[in-house]
Amino acid sequence: MIDYIDRNIDKSYSLDELSAIANFSKFHFHRIFCALVGEPLFQYILRLRLEKCASILVSEPGRKLSDIALHYGFSDLSIFSRHFKKHFGITPSSYRTETLKKSKNNQTNSNIQPISNCTDLYLCPELNTIKWMSNMEIIKNVEVQNFSAITVAYIRNFGPYAGTNFSYEKSRNELFAWASSKGVMNREDFKYLIVYHDNPNVALNDNLRMSLSVTIPEDTDTDGIVGKMGVDGGQYLVCECELTHVEFPKVWEWIYGHWFPNSNYVPDDKPYFELYREQPQGKMHKVSFCVPVKVKNS
Repeated sequence: MIDYIDRNIDKSYSLDELSAIANFSKFHFHRIFCALVGEPLFQYILRLRLEKCASILVSEPGRKLSDIALHYGFSDLSIFSRHFKKHFGITPSSYRTETLKKSKNNQTNSNIQPISNCTDLYLCPELNTIKWMSNMEIIKNVEVQNFSAITVAYIRNFGPYAGTNFSYEKSRNELFAWASSKGVMNREDFKYLIVYHDNPNVALNDNLRMSLSVTIPEDTDTDGIVGKMGVDGGQYLVCECELTHVEFPKVWEWIYGHWFPNSNYVPDDKPYFELYREQPQGKMHKVSFCVPVKVKNS
């Protein structure tokens, strides 16, 4: 049901409709939702819409407020502005101005590496594609690639992305045990990825969604704590890295703080993920950081 809301975030919902999707009576469904997710159903939906709007306000500064509001299910700009100010304590236009100003100051003061040196690009003649270079040794390759849509089985967590409050190892082992029982881990196209559904830079609480996921054939049935969802295809920034766990935030900061401002792309409104291509070697991880992108002003 949560995946259904994500795919139809601009729709108006009724409790009857959503409880039917979850296959519960509406009297039990709302109580179960609050217990599992930690907030009332329609408060959750409104928060998601407002957070998505806040992300677009910053990533696409030229986009009209009315267009953003309509795209995420608000019937008019005044209703959107009222809900936005109540949630964030500031008007949408002021939020955009102040956040962009803060972002520029952070880029100027960043001590990771100079902006002028971190987004050099070059043409790879073998693949006839553009790649970017970084002075960070942990980043091995940066390019925009076309991904095909995939289906994944997942175990989802609600909580902060940093210092997560659930047992990552326990959930991963449960997911792998399930995948092994289904025979999907022996497939040549098997992949393990961690999908992030929310933007922690705009969220005012730590009720963020993260899905530990494995690729599966589309017709695979899931059960118990394991769900099934699609990950959209399209253009993705792919940043291939070799790093320790504590260095992950540096890569995300480089992508959003340096690469995007110096590229012709903006983040697309889809989940982003870390793709683990092989088992870690000691403390070192080989990970592809994958962010959906679209061309500016497209």
